[in-house]
Amino acid sequence: MELRRLGPIGQEKPALVQDGVTYRLEGLTADIDGAFLADGGLEKAARASAAGELPVWEGAESERVGAPIARPEAVLCIGQNYAEHAAESGAEPPTTPILFFKHPNTVVGPYDEVPIPPGATKVDWEVELGVVIGKRASYLKDEQEALDVIAGYVASHDVSERDFQIAESGGQWSKGKCAENFNPVGPALVPAADVEQQNLRLWSSVNGEARQDSTTADMIFSVAQLVHHLSQYMVLSPGDLINTGTPQGVALSGRFPYLSDGDVVELGIEGLGEQRQVFAQRR
Repeated sequence: MELRRLGPIGQEKPALVQDGVTYRLEGLTADIDGAFLADGGLEKAARASAAGELPVWEGAESERVGAPIARPEAVLCIGQNYAEHAAESGAEPPTTPILFFKHPNTVVGPYDEVPIPPGATKVDWEVELGVVIGKRASYLKDEQEALDVIAGYVASHDVSERDFQIAESGGQWSKGKCAENFNPVGPALVPAADVEQQNLRLWSSVNGEARQDSTTADMIFSVAQLVHHLSQYMVLSPGDLINTGTPQGVALSGRFPYLSDGDVVELGIEGLGEQRQVFAQRR
């Protein structure tokens, strides 16, 4: 089972996909958001699907695919969480998770165009496993409690502008992370019970040429460790998105050119789906 949001920007409707068939979820919820997740929405959707209570969405394949979560309160991001990526960035592997934030309005659909900001010369790609929180959480006692508050997982693209992130940062990274459409998410939200989160292949390519190819087994800090750690410093809310870091193979390494007008980035995560974005110079 996976959940999607389909329709024009700002008018997306909730959907459930099971065995290749798309069903409408409007009878169960107006949207796939924090309130839906906190109210046991995934379990209710699964029961309705099993009972045959959901109408088939005829023509769903022709609809735009939006981000599978609506209006997250926060997008929390972990930096340098793969040892080889830290090395290619010229840094030692961190001994504690590095946290930065993206503006929630960067979250868009997995096939939406990504504008290259005016003055940007170092736009970079970063495929990441995204964690979606399903319950309010703070001061979690251990890693098992951390896993228990996760609703599901998504493919997430942490687009970055490296000069904005580093040279113009003032010591923080978020300037390079928050431009328009800089976080495509989806296509699907897959329930946590259906995902082996530390054993997923993730990859990216630019204009058909391979860039990243790794697995989440190489993460320095596991998903459970990250959620537990973050809960010691903030309240995690249902619908929040955590980007868990990217593997080696980005332009920051110096091995590849940065993105330019017309470039096409494709990426994917095993079991969570694939994305494709065209990057277009903002005029």
